This record gives sequence, C-alpha cells and structure tokens, in this order.
Amino acid sequence: MAQATHAGEGRKPEEFRNYAAEARSSVKEFYRLNHMNQTLDFVLAKKKEYLTLDRMEMTVWEALEYMNQLVDDSDPDVDFTQIEHAMQTAEAIKAAGQPRWFQLTGLVHDLGKVLCIWGEPQWAVVGDTFPVGCKFSDKCVYPEFFELNPDSKNPQLMTENGIYEPHCGLDNVHLSWGHDEYIYHVFKNHIPEGGLYALRYHSFYPWHKEGAYTHLTNENDRECMKWVKAFNRFDLYSKGDARPNVAELTPYYKDLIDEYAPGKLRW
Repeated sequence: MAQATHAGEGRKPEEFRNYAAEARSSVKEFYRLNHMNQTLDFVLAKKKEYLTLDRMEMTVWEALEYMNQLVDDSDPDVDFTQIEHAMQTAEAIKAAGQPRWFQLTGLVHDLGKVLCIWGEPQWAVVGDTFPVGCKFSDKCVYPEFFELNPDSKNPQLMTENGIYEPHCGLDNVHLSWGHDEYIYHVFKNHIPEGGLYALRYHSFYPWHKEGAYTHLTNENDRECMKWVKAFNRFDLYSKGDARPNVAELTPYYKDLIDEYAPGKLRW
C-alpha cells in the first residue's frame, strides 16, 4: 500500500507537545489553573451537572459549525479552528485506510469543547487529563502545580490508589473533568468500543504516553490502549501548517455522520 501523507508530514514527533519551548505563555498558565482547580469534588460536581445531556439537541454537523468559534489555549502546536483540526485528524485516519467509524471518531473527538462555549473555563474543558482521588503522578505535564490543589493536602487522597481499588479499571476512575469524558457520553451508543476509548482517553497522556497509573487499569484497558495510541498518532501528528479545504470535504463527512450518528443528538 502506498505511504499516506498528511498535513503533519515534515515535522518530527519531538516537535509536538513541546511544552518546554514555551510556544505560548498561556499554556503554562492554563496548566497552573487546571492543576490547582481539578479536585475530586469539582469533577463529581461537573459530572452531575453535564452528563444528563439535557443542554440542547444538535446534529453532529451543527455541533462542528457551532464549535468553529473556539481556539484551544492548552495546545502548544496549533491555532486552527476546531473544525479544521477535526478534519485534519479525520483525513489522516482516512488516508491510512482506517475504518469509517474510526474516521468519525477523529472528526468528533474534540466536540466536547462545546463546554467552553457554554461558559466553562478552558482549564475545565481541555488539556491533558489525570485521575483525581489518588496521588498525582509526576508524569503529568507541569506536575509542580499540583501543590496548589487542595486534594494534595488530604492524606487519604494522596496514596497510590486513593479512593480506588487496585486494577479497578479506568471505567471506575474519575479523571479530571474535560471534553473527553463529556464527548464519550454523547457518542457512547454510536461508535464501537475502540473509538469510545479513543474519545474518552485521548487526552490521558500520563497513561497512554508516559505509562503512569497502570496500577488502576485492568485487562480491557490494556487491550484497548492500542486504539488510543493509534488515534493519538493521527490526532497529534496531523497538526501541521496546511489547512484542510472544509467546503470540499463537507459532503464526505456529512455522509459519514449520517451513517453512524444521524439526526439530532443530546448534548
């Protein structure tokens, strides 16, 4: 099969997620706020507030257009609109000959960032995710900021397992609140398990990139990590300088949406 090319070609892997380079000063400030405020109580409150999915009803395409007003402050790599990055990711997946449901996963993976438009601060929506209710890992980006988190002063929450049983499975672990968990719930009846893992854990870099928190994972998590890793190669390395032609690609992706998630969904 011919080698696929995409928008990220020409950039080395180490050029992405380069937080040390301080590409934008807003990134470090973002993680200071994120690590300070993402407590167990905060996460539980946000789940209760949003996972009823009763805010509004939109088609997937309406959600993509609705999202077009947002730029992610936590991302040091790009300042594209969300629909452009969505299509970049989906196009990279398509070019590699991956299943259509995985292409859809790429298209919708960041739609949970709609939470920002509904008034949530970006530190409560985007950025790398990590478990709350147990000891914070130094494999997280900017781990020094966890000293500002009130949970770090609670000895019961700062053991290795915290409130969890060893190897309880990520389905039983509360990650920092953000768009991953939210979009997983929107699409959990529309996409196969591999895609759902990609949606739910694509920002959980301490686990799938750094190997942290394996003491909380179970066999199914370890098996499905392959989908998260596969997805993140497309998500991360499709970020290049070339912008996709949104108008040209629209008919293909509208058909794809209609195949797996037709009509209005609950958000």
